[in-house]
Amino acid sequence: MSDEIRAILKNGLWTQNPGIVQLLGLCPLLAISNNVVNALSLGLATTLVMAVASSSVSVFRNLIPSAIRIPVFILIIAVLVTVVELLIHAHMLALYVVLGVFIPLITTNCIVLARVEAFASKRNTLHSTLDAVAMGIGLTLVLVALGAMREIAGSGTLFAGFDLAFGPAAKALTLTLIPDYPGFLLAILPPGAFIGLGLLIAARNWIDARRAVRTERDGKAARPASAVQPAA
Repeated sequence: MSDEIRAILKNGLWTQNPGIVQLLGLCPLLAISNNVVNALSLGLATTLVMAVASSSVSVFRNLIPSAIRIPVFILIIAVLVTVVELLIHAHMLALYVVLGVFIPLITTNCIVLARVEAFASKRNTLHSTLDAVAMGIGLTLVLVALGAMREIAGSGTLFAGFDLAFGPAAKALTLTLIPDYPGFLLAILPPGAFIGLGLLIAARNWIDARRAVRTERDGKAARPASAVQPAA
């Protein structure tokens, strides 16, 4: 794996994660992440749209006039979102009812348009597709982590409702972590989403701070003794 590809993947998954660093697309991030299945489904749908949109824009970037590039980008994204919406409607009707308006809202999700405009319109197809997939997976991981936190705190279960996306057989995947749990309403309401997102951002910042301290300490330890100037 080349350094450039590694940097693209790290950028999407961690350094510039759209969910907890850039804080883009907060509307679906906070509204639909009340359980794992909703979060995972919307995250994967967004990733698919981002990947196809970025690769398409990259292929035709030299043919799109600069003056109308934004409307063209939005049109491409809207077509892809419509296809995804129709597929979910046809094959996962129960999930489609749950996700509701948030599927077509992928069209206006600033994460998708931002990566198309800032990256795909200037880079080759491979790098553009990898960037979109990395950003999409980074967002999906944040959505799933937030959904898991809220589902456990709100209802004491995990993976409830997987049958909506994967059929009746997936109902056996539901885990009841806290039996006879009365539920914690705040966790599944919008304020709970803000609190959970804040905890995820704090955790990421703490990890980065620990890494910086460790790197600095290792750098000092690796410095040769001759590099240390004696005191006058």
